[in-house]
Amino acid sequence: MKESIQNLIYEIRGQKVMLDSDLAMMYQVETKRLNEAVKRNIKRFPADFMFQLTETERKLPFIRDNKDTNFVTN
Repeated sequence: MKESIQNLIYEIRGQKVMLDSDLAMMYQVETKRLNEAVKRNIKRFPADFMFQLTETERKLPFIRDNKDTNFVTN
């Protein structure tokens, strides 16, 4: 399991991050629901916990063609 999680960690903007869609898959929830839960509990997370990908970043080769992926967490 550890190796499979390590394969889901990418470097974007000089930070090691995971895609929201990958986290949702790990927790077996919809990406939309994961993001809603984070937004509902935003005070529990550091200010730099998540950021939205730019259009250019969404075209990076390791970003799968997934309409649900908008945010990354670090």
